[in-house]
Amino acid sequence: MSEPLGGAAPRGAAPGPDGLLRCAGALGTTDYTAYHDQEWGQPVRSDAGIFERLSLEAFQSGLSWLTILRKRENFRAAFGGFDPQTVAGFGPADEARLLADAGIVRNRAKISAVIGNARAALDVPGGLAALVWRYADSPGPAPVTLADVPASTPASQACARELRKLGFSFVGPVTVYAALQACGVVDDHLVGCFRRGVGTRSVSD
Repeated sequence: MSEPLGGAAPRGAAPGPDGLLRCAGALGTTDYTAYHDQEWGQPVRSDAGIFERLSLEAFQSGLSWLTILRKRENFRAAFGGFDPQTVAGFGPADEARLLADAGIVRNRAKISAVIGNARAALDVPGGLAALVWRYADSPGPAPVTLADVPASTPASQACARELRKLGFSFVGPVTVYAALQACGVVDDHLVGCFRRGVGTRSVSD
């Protein structure tokens, strides 16, 4: 969710209609608010869950995150629930089906990358989730405003390099950092946000 929570504007946590303080940008639409409150920053520990976040962040590149969020269920249906084993078995007919699916982002390079990444994920020693969680840094100072939230970090740069060595594509350090945020590997909820520091429940998918 790099788009609503990222950027250089020095905005801090802001109250929503219910009076709770939330990260700046999380109040833009009900879609953002629900995603922020219920999911963003919650620990994701499954390979499929990590694979989904990496895939969605790759599709988001160059687009609005809101576009991806509103198409998310379509993406899940089109990509077999983002089960790496299922997606790894996709062939030319599946690529043609995906390119004809108006419910997702029909970008040939990104579709091919997700299929290739699924195949690469199956060969990750110990699993994709274990690899990504190795890049959980010791918590640093909590961001106070959006200007304090980085686009990438040394950890995301190193993770991106490892993923690329294993055959992944569309996994640059910015895309990877957005996935680390989404999966709770880092906690970038702003100071004052009611979700800050409460990402202790692992999300199963």
